[in-house]
Amino acid sequence: MEEILGKISSVESMGLVDGPGIRYVVFLQGCQLRCKYCHNPETWNMSKANELISPKGLIERIERFKPYFDGKGGVTFSGGEPLLQPLFLLECLKLCKVRGINTALDTSGVGIADEKTAEEILDNCDLVILDIKAVEESDYKSLTGQNMTRFNVFLEKTQQKGSKLWLRQVIVPNLNDNEENIQKLAEFIRPIKNVERIELLPYKNLGEIKYKNLGIKYPLEGLENMDEVRCKKLEDKLHLLLGREPN
Repeated sequence: MEEILGKISSVESMGLVDGPGIRYVVFLQGCQLRCKYCHNPETWNMSKANELISPKGLIERIERFKPYFDGKGGVTFSGGEPLLQPLFLLECLKLCKVRGINTALDTSGVGIADEKTAEEILDNCDLVILDIKAVEESDYKSLTGQNMTRFNVFLEKTQQKGSKLWLRQVIVPNLNDNEENIQKLAEFIRPIKNVERIELLPYKNLGEIKYKNLGIKYPLEGLENMDEVRCKKLEDKLHLLLGREPN
């Protein structure tokens, strides 16, 4: 059997925002969405990976950082979209499970056509950090260039499997930074089970320079960063609507 090789864009060895505790964050190459606010356009093209590595090679590298995890941290597979490399991802998750390394999957939920593989991934993952781009089909397509079908299928799989969830949405000025969006988001989230944490992330224009360097037009050119205080107020409002304590 031919060895599976993962296509890696980059890694962060001491991440603090991509799951609980200190995380080793693996940014996998490849993404089919074209979110207007994407700050990692260098991960889009699957053929532009900075490194090829086997699951065993990657996990052996991660194990060196295990002392820093202190029982709370672990490894987060992000991207790009990690679900676009499902067999590599699955093998990494299995190896982490055997070694007692906590795993998180940071995903848009878009990538796997094979439902059985999706189920196996969820069976071997400790936490799913799911990015809710938008809650209505027209808004989702306008923002990402894709429809919601695969996102909805993946979300349903997390419900069937009882996966522990963190839910996130990026809040962008003049796009979704309003009470109407918060109301719709609350209605969307309310029936979702096993939600451990909900976060609204303020838009930052960090990706604009990357687009320029890649020769790609930035869709939100000139847009200022989202005000963090206002974003936190919207997050608190969302928690209030859902009857949850603020983060």
